[in-house]
Amino acid sequence: MNKLRLSIILSILAIVMLSNVAVAKDGYKLQLHFTDVKEDAKIFLCHYYGKGGTVFKDDSTTLKLGKGTMQSSNKIKGGIYLLLFKDQTANMEIILQNGDNFSLTTQKKDIVPNLKLKGKSENNQFYGYQRFLLDYGKGFNKLKTAYAQAKTKKDSNVLADQMRNKGKELVNYRKSVAKRNPKTFLATLFNALAEPEVPEYKDWPLNREGKKDSTFPSNYYKQHYWDGYNFQDDRLIFTPMYEPKLKNYMDKWVIPMPDTVKKECDKLIAKAEGAEETYKYTLWYLTRWAETSKIMGMEEVFVYLVEEYYMKGKATWLKEEQLKKYIKRAGDISPNMIGKPAMDLKLRNMANQFVNLTAIEAKYKLLIFWEADCGHCKKELPKLDSLYKKDLYKYGLQIVAVESSNEVEKWKKVVQEKKLRSGWLHLYDPERITKFRSFYDVYVTPTIYLLDENNIIIGRRVNHANILDVIKFHEKKMNDKKNK
Repeated sequence: MNKLRLSIILSILAIVMLSNVAVAKDGYKLQLHFTDVKEDAKIFLCHYYGKGGTVFKDDSTTLKLGKGTMQSSNKIKGGIYLLLFKDQTANMEIILQNGDNFSLTTQKKDIVPNLKLKGKSENNQFYGYQRFLLDYGKGFNKLKTAYAQAKTKKDSNVLADQMRNKGKELVNYRKSVAKRNPKTFLATLFNALAEPEVPEYKDWPLNREGKKDSTFPSNYYKQHYWDGYNFQDDRLIFTPMYEPKLKNYMDKWVIPMPDTVKKECDKLIAKAEGAEETYKYTLWYLTRWAETSKIMGMEEVFVYLVEEYYMKGKATWLKEEQLKKYIKRAGDISPNMIGKPAMDLKLRNMANQFVNLTAIEAKYKLLIFWEADCGHCKKELPKLDSLYKKDLYKYGLQIVAVESSNEVEKWKKVVQEKKLRSGWLHLYDPERITKFRSFYDVYVTPTIYLLDENNIIIGRRVNHANILDVIKFHEKKMNDKKNK
């Protein structure tokens, strides 16, 4: 091989190697030019985390005559980021990925139509989509307005069909972009946004009676809900879409029974294993969802998640102090979950006589912890009293109301004013010897439990709106058990 040829080959290799190094650089470089900004203006680069509404600052620069640069050599996950003017007069979303190096020129007052991009990024495609959305939105809103003003059923049906077809335009646009550019983040994003397309009626399976299965559409939708979402791509966490999608699934598509919810949580967490941010966010969200849920029985899911994941060292990002809070909260809840025996309380009645909670004979006991100065208590207790007089007494229920603040005179006055007498047993613990706050997790008032005749907790944190349903459900369950 002659020296000239060897020199050429080495030069080519050097260029290729340098090119690869340049592409492999971590971080980003953004050159910004807002042509209608003539005074100094500070602008922030922010990222989403799981949802919209809250953003986190990554970088900033001061535009001089509308120009500025943001640059970092730190590796980023990538996702949809936000350029936000400090005075909050304008903002724009961009796709930003590790290694991106591009410039953008536009006008602050009208960003999308005036945007010009150069360099390495997916933002030309992303803003092609934004421009499509502008035209699409105008057309859809026009149909929506016409539908609201339709004067005949025929007109309404025609416009409804047109809106459905318009909706298909958006779906088809996303599908087309994803198909043409399958390896892009935009394709990943569009696939994640896609909703299951339920087969047409003619393709529905038959049920046992030989008729079209009416449960098929909802079952199919739920089964395929996560088909397009890549749980292993952490970039999706740095967009505003994951939490709304997860919330919709947990709120609308998961049967709110503790055992069912626990299985769903395990499935979702398993999908996210190996993806650091997605796993972290999924476990955090599901734990918070269970802890704050107003659906009875979800406290069992919270305790399960803490015991199965937090206490087994699967939340490694948490500091020791944070971990202890989760464990303590689960410990506070665990003794008084549904299905557990109620702890006996030795209390005093208004005549200062001792009464044992578990010795009170009744088919059901509604155990209420309340305070005389609690505004919500003063609204809830009379509603329970009305419900008792109308329905609850029929079930052999006894209301056991425990005053929890030791404001004795105020307590007696409220009882008298609200006429809480028939069906009520009023008790208190003047010496604070029962530690009821700890066992029954009384950190807000009113806190209400429903006990059966064996003093087993069958309802936790119930209220006047659902107590009757809980009793009826329990009655049915007991009757079904007897008839087996």
